[in-house]
Parts: sequence; structure tokens; C-alpha cells
Amino acid sequence: MDRNPEDGNGKIHQLLANVERYFMQQKDLFGNVVYVEEKRSIKRPSGAYDTFTYPDEPWVQTRTLDELNKAICTCVKCALGYTRTNFVFGVGNPRADVMFIGEAPGADEDAQGEPFVGKAGQLLNKIIEAVGMKREEVYICNILKCRPPNNRDPQISEMEACTPHLYKQIELLKPKFIICLGRVPAQWLLKTNDSLNILREKVHEFHGAKLLVTYHPAALLRNPGWKRPTWEDMKRFKKLYDDAKTASPTV
Repeated sequence: MDRNPEDGNGKIHQLLANVERYFMQQKDLFGNVVYVEEKRSIKRPSGAYDTFTYPDEPWVQTRTLDELNKAICTCVKCALGYTRTNFVFGVGNPRADVMFIGEAPGADEDAQGEPFVGKAGQLLNKIIEAVGMKREEVYICNILKCRPPNNRDPQISEMEACTPHLYKQIELLKPKFIICLGRVPAQWLLKTNDSLNILREKVHEFHGAKLLVTYHPAALLRNPGWKRPTWEDMKRFKKLYDDAKTASPTV
């Protein structure tokens, strides 16, 4: 059977078009910089291996969250390190099964050095309590550890600088559930352009944890109508959490 020589060319053109589309999407999400870093594998209790990417720096060898905090609290990898009042590492139970991740500290957090302590933080506390938990039982942090000026959205270069630190927090904590608060942390961690509503519809897998997405508490203060869907998101999380606890009492 004769083969049309243009068939092969067509496949090559399609492949190149797909590659171009992929890199354009990556550019939109992460900019033009590509980092080549050491890859370290960590082993979960399930036996599955997950891979995080780290630079070759001393803090990578830390073994506890406190050690990590002390090792990176003077970080000035981006300009925010020179404008912050306090480094906002994270707070909560160092053995928590549940981890909440926001995007960046605000003015109150910058002043106190603790995430989610302003009005949005007070609302987050109520959300946590509504599913039968306490703030002290979970772990709370942000992608960025320093406040962007005037609470503007995090820049890609800032998130690129801070993300390895967040990955290390996740590695040390080993949460079974991650709840992303808002579009920014969800899109960044999952490497997607999907809308918040689309991301909220699914339970995602992220480095051995189940990742769920809901609204940021600050958004609920601006639009109280989103409190009902947030409650639905949290009920979905609570059911998954309770089911996992029933199946494995160690959860």
C-alpha cells in the first residue's frame, strides 16, 4: 500500500503545533524563565514516590518546620524581602493532616508575622470551626512569605522564588488534604488556567494529598453570596476527611 508522503509531514506539523501551544501556555503561567534544579524524591507511607524540585541550598536539608523557618526567614530572593515587616512562614499543627494554602500575607499578617490574622483570617477560623476543627489542629500558610505592596496580586517571579519553600513545607508536613484558598494558589500549584469554578468541581491529587479548591475568605468578605458555595466545598472536604478517618484511624 502506497503511503502519501504528506501524511508524515502533517503529523510533524501537528506535533510542532502542539508543542508550541504547550510552551505558550507555560509562558502565560510561569513566564520565560526555566529553572533546572536538583530533583529529590520523598516516600509517602503508601509507598508511592512524589517528586519536588529544589535548588541546591542548605535549607533543603532541614528536617522540621521550625528548622526550615529559621533557615529561610531572612530570604531576599525577590524584592519583597526588602519591603516586608515580618516574614510570614506558616502556623499550626506540625503534624496536621489538613493544610490550607493562600496566596500571600496582607497588612495584618505582615505586621504580626502570622498568616490569616485579619478579617479574612477570622472568617477562615469560622470556616474551619464549621467543619468541627480548630485553627490549632490544621496548618495554614501562603505561597508567598512576604506581603506584596498594597496587597497586589503575587508576581510570577515572586511565586517562582517562594514555591520551593512551600514544597518543602508540604514535604515536611505530609498533609493528607490540601485546601487551596482562591484561584491563585490553585492555578499555580496545579499548573492550569482553569477557572476557579472548574477547579472547585474536582478533587485533585497533589504529591500524595487530596487537593480541594474553594474561595479565598477575603473574596467572601467582598461577596457574601459566595459563602454558600464555600460551605458546599467544605462539606465535600469534611466527608472525604471523615471517610478517610474511618478507613484509617490514623488520619
